[in-house]
Amino acid sequence: MGLPLSFEFFPPKTPEGAERLRGVRQALYAHKPEFCSVTYGAGGSTQEGTFSTVREILAEGVSAASHFSCIGATKASVRQQLAELKAMGVKRLVALRGDLPSGYGLGGEFQYASDLVAFIRAETGHDFHVEVAAYPEVHPQAKSPDADLQAFVAKVRAGADSAITQYFFNSDAYFRFVDDAHRLGADIPVVPGIMPITSSAQLMRFSDACGAEIPRWIRLRLQAFGDDIASIKSFGLDVVTDLCDQLRNAGVPGLHFYTMNQSAATQEIVRRLQLV
Repeated sequence: MGLPLSFEFFPPKTPEGAERLRGVRQALYAHKPEFCSVTYGAGGSTQEGTFSTVREILAEGVSAASHFSCIGATKASVRQQLAELKAMGVKRLVALRGDLPSGYGLGGEFQYASDLVAFIRAETGHDFHVEVAAYPEVHPQAKSPDADLQAFVAKVRAGADSAITQYFFNSDAYFRFVDDAHRLGADIPVVPGIMPITSSAQLMRFSDACGAEIPRWIRLRLQAFGDDIASIKSFGLDVVTDLCDQLRNAGVPGLHFYTMNQSAATQEIVRRLQLV
């Protein structure tokens, strides 16, 4: 039995983007993903695009997980969206607090992702497999590492089935997080999120925004390559394949790839790991 794989996409903004993503998905389906997830914009701003992409994936015969954020939502709106997703045939949700839209206070009927998980369970029982987010290197808005760990434990107690991590390049951070969570009784499967490296500028921007640590040696090597895209991609493949290998050898429950709506790097990493 191979290692379960899953792939994440974001809703395309243009018809050309949608067409390109269809090709990317077909290429990645060759690796028989357990599911494909589709992200949700700040304040649910891409809900329509998210749901239509989810519909397409389901129509292509693959299990689709919709991201589902609760900031700014009401119980009535969440109830209605859950009914819509269930009617579409969605069996898996990635339940998130969601990013705060700019200028937004902490209003709404849900303050935390754990509130959303508890509400989904109360409303729909076990109709959905509920995934939550985990932050091995601490959520950028957490008051402390311990507060962040307690927030994760709260999501598990509220009924989460499994978790997907923010991406990381230091496997020790992941192992420590899982050990700490287990010690507190939060023993659901925690699947590592994997970010292929294809552009150093994009990686730096994302990592600064989401609190993922780029180890100094990786950062310096990427900066030294300058605009040499081929060297950046080659180095990125080596680094990320090695990380996935460490994780696989330690017995992780799966690998979740943040594809950025591209297929080449993810496919090459999977090929190198001989997972197909």
